[in-house]
Amino acid sequence: MVEQIIAVFCEIDDFCNEYEKHLITGEASKKPKTSMRLSEIMTIAVMYHLSHYRTFKWYYKDCVSKEWKKYFPRQVSYNRFVEIMQGISVPLILYLMSEGFGKCSGINFADSTSLDVCDSHRIQSHKVFKDLAKRGKSSTGWFFGFKLHIVINDRGEILSFCITPANVSDKDWAVMSHLTKNLFGKLIADKGYISSKLFAKLWERNIQLVTKLKKNMENKLMNLTDKILLRKRAVIESVNDFLKNICDIEHSRHRSVNNFFVNTISALVAYSFLPTKPSISLPNSLISL
Repeated sequence: MVEQIIAVFCEIDDFCNEYEKHLITGEASKKPKTSMRLSEIMTIAVMYHLSHYRTFKWYYKDCVSKEWKKYFPRQVSYNRFVEIMQGISVPLILYLMSEGFGKCSGINFADSTSLDVCDSHRIQSHKVFKDLAKRGKSSTGWFFGFKLHIVINDRGEILSFCITPANVSDKDWAVMSHLTKNLFGKLIADKGYISSKLFAKLWERNIQLVTKLKKNMENKLMNLTDKILLRKRAVIESVNDFLKNICDIEHSRHRSVNNFFVNTISALVAYSFLPTKPSISLPNSLISL
């Protein structure tokens, strides 16, 4: 764990040095006023998702304040840290976009996963995301919250992501347009992405949408390459599982919208630091695609 802390801090600190150089006077004044460096705050936020703790409070009080005291000597109280952590959303998203994404290889997988913000029995009394979160339906049933849409490559690296209310369709063009902006090649997805309009728009971007057919659809011949890639589609479900069960991207204890956003982005950043990610092995005939 010590080696991981050092590695994460060095990567983030290098980014923060460049980030702070380009801040203009007005933006610099908006930085959290604290004795802690921006890179320290970001590192602590990211390391939470790699620590296997399930509540940030106990992580900060038991792990950061005691075990990691020598690595972060200018620590503040837990309540104060929660306040200043809300101000790191911009550098976190910039770090993720510049350092945390992988490179498109021509073989891409798309999927979405639910981000519940409260138990279904508490929807009527929930106030934090009252005007933002919506009810949606996933393969496991109805939920209240948001959707995380992601695209990964064959190595399990995230290429793009988008957060929407839970009632937004997976095949919504505004979402897909953002997700596929810098992609090429094949996009493997489930039946929820079946749409002739979406297929045509992606084809104009030199992206081929590959999905299984629904039972009521006319059967069509599919080449061997697409059949093999569809069998490998479970890799993106493994990525979603990593994000939820290892990086703790989803929980129902948020007390502000900013904290939700920081938690989500820092979890995606933490995922980029995982030494092993879900990936697939491809035949030599597919690697050159």
